[in-house]
Amino acid sequence: MGSSIVVIGNFDGVHPGHRAVLAEARRRDPELPLVVVTFWPHPVSVLRPEAAPLLLTSLEARIEHLSAAGADRVEVIDFTPEFASWTPAEFVERVLMPLAPKVVVVGENFRFGHRAVGNLDTLRELAAGRFEVDGLPLVKFRDEDTCSTRIREALAAGDVEHAAEHLGRPFCFRGVVSHGDRRGRELGFPTANLPVPANLACPADGVYAGFLTRRDGLDGRGEQLAEGAPSPRWPAAISVGTNPTFGGLSRRVESYVLDRDDLELYDAPVTVEFVARIRGQVKFDGIAGLIEQMHTDVADCRRLLGLS
Repeated sequence: MGSSIVVIGNFDGVHPGHRAVLAEARRRDPELPLVVVTFWPHPVSVLRPEAAPLLLTSLEARIEHLSAAGADRVEVIDFTPEFASWTPAEFVERVLMPLAPKVVVVGENFRFGHRAVGNLDTLRELAAGRFEVDGLPLVKFRDEDTCSTRIREALAAGDVEHAAEHLGRPFCFRGVVSHGDRRGRELGFPTANLPVPANLACPADGVYAGFLTRRDGLDGRGEQLAEGAPSPRWPAAISVGTNPTFGGLSRRVESYVLDRDDLELYDAPVTVEFVARIRGQVKFDGIAGLIEQMHTDVADCRRLLGLS
């Protein structure tokens, strides 16, 4: 293959700092293909499984966000114990050189090679006479460095608005709508239910205002959309948690699309977009109190979304 511009990183969440790296890489030579090298699974999950971070996106979503940010190709490196044992020199020879880089662009805190001994200076030494290396400073929001860890912390606190500030967009949770116990429909608030995988980040248990978008090219009744028609995106009141009023154990994201009880969403891939937190999770003594609170939640949801 010919020359390329290469960027390297985990890119979990593809936040503004990540997008800045891609934008600078594209600026360096708009005519060359922009190749993104990323790693899956997360290196910490392989090297220290007990400390593995919850991921902000699936690999599929990461690739989509990287492509939207300008990547012409995404090279996914299978991060294995063997790969983790490579020296910085082996990393350059076996990963970078086959891509024929003209320029490699990374964040200034980039580390690579066995035990992360390689840094920006190491990469420049190994690149001498073969390709250029650019190291970019971290992006800040107000006085905070933007990084995946800070976004995870905001989500764990239920602060989806602060997470959105560092993501540069609302946090979204993806999944396939599962068959639940239909309790929401019986209460007058049918929900689209998504299980929360153990490895994915999700906002703290509670109720949120946001949107639900179907992602399979079908409408709310399961009919094919017209060519070029946008995917349906509905305002929704969203509950995250275990449904403690009914003794639930598994954690789910349950979305009630406002004023709709006619949607057919089972087995549909959807995206849940979190805009604002309404309240924390509560265990009610009875159904009457729960239903009353749900009506209040829906009214708050309308207000937060600017619908009332």
